[in-house]
Amino acid sequence: MNKEIFRLAIPNIISNLTVPILGMVDLALLGHLESEVYIGAIALGGMIFNIIYWGFGFLRMGTGGFTAQAYGREDKQEVALVLGRSLLVGLAGGILILILQYPISMLSFWIMDGSREVEVLAKEYFTIRVFAAPATISLYALTGWFLGMQNARYPLIIALVVNVLNLAFNFYFIYELGMKHEGVALGTVLAQYSGLILAVILLLKKYRNYFRYFQLSAMMKAKAMKEFFLVNADIVVRTLLLLFTFSFFTNQSAKISNEILAINTILLQYLFIFSYFIDGFANASEALVGKYFGAGNKADLKKVIRRIFLWGIYICIPFTLTYLFAGKNLLYLLTNQPEIIDDASGYLFWIAMVPFVTFAAFIWDGVYIGATATKAMRNAMIVSALLVFLPAYYLLVNLFGNHGLWFAMMLFMASRGIVLSIFYKSSILKKI
Repeated sequence: MNKEIFRLAIPNIISNLTVPILGMVDLALLGHLESEVYIGAIALGGMIFNIIYWGFGFLRMGTGGFTAQAYGREDKQEVALVLGRSLLVGLAGGILILILQYPISMLSFWIMDGSREVEVLAKEYFTIRVFAAPATISLYALTGWFLGMQNARYPLIIALVVNVLNLAFNFYFIYELGMKHEGVALGTVLAQYSGLILAVILLLKKYRNYFRYFQLSAMMKAKAMKEFFLVNADIVVRTLLLLFTFSFFTNQSAKISNEILAINTILLQYLFIFSYFIDGFANASEALVGKYFGAGNKADLKKVIRRIFLWGIYICIPFTLTYLFAGKNLLYLLTNQPEIIDDASGYLFWIAMVPFVTFAAFIWDGVYIGATATKAMRNAMIVSALLVFLPAYYLLVNLFGNHGLWFAMMLFMASRGIVLSIFYKSSILKKI
């Protein structure tokens, strides 16, 4: 069982880690420029795309769960049909974002509270990066499908190529062409389309034989489409509430000051690094739980969940020690502005709490996605975001300022793991 877990987890860890590492490199590139406003511009502009893309995250998660269950049942036609449905929704969603980019931009910057200088730069960033939407969302469908097929190698190859190209483009545009935030945006666009082309090539190379099972009439059957959209609707609600929480966190940071916005944006990278690392095991649980759930194998289902949680605890220990004793040294990699480093150091004890507070929520997400138990995921997020995070923020921020904001975030993450643990038996075990 451990061999199967690591066969899926290790490639996913590597591919997942490329995302925050690229984000940290982007922050480092801009953090060493002459002003903190460039970091703020990426933070606000990036927040819009987080809302958009995390909103479409159901394609990766839902596709992975449905595909893994069909794979476990050895239903090759349904495996092919899931991919067709997902790509159809992904392409349509990407095109819709391009059509609606102006109202999306107007509404987003009307809601957000950044300084005028930061908002001007963030709008420029948005206007360029938005053209990556069709490629980015289609990649969600393809990588989710590959993972559901128990293939973690292809998502790793795609992620590495996309992020290495993105990094190369960013260095070239910033240091060779003298661009700033707009260079980061353009690099993202070019890298995403490069990744989409690669994903299609890999799909045709290994899975061409599945195309013969594809039938448009079967793909569009009302019952199958209804199940697809009901499951994904739950994931959308869950994801939008998660996005709301992080966007609220960023927006409240901007209300305090540009400096606090820059500090919290940098500190969130520590959380994201851990989340993407532990998500490697969550992705493994998604694939394996889906396979065993689809096959009706309760014994192996329970066994893989126990093993993955045990590995989650082991992973927390080195991360906690690193954040606790080397957290300040990592700040120097992200910025050379001494006032930001000094002020950010006062919040590092919150970051040291991140691993043990958050790991259960991340692993449970993979388990619930694999079993397509999305209604419970949605309800857990409603409780955590609306009944825990928001009340905690309004109670604590006036008393403790930015520390209150971080305390509310920790309570939010802890409550997710607790509530999902409570729902486990009724939502998963009783349905297999």
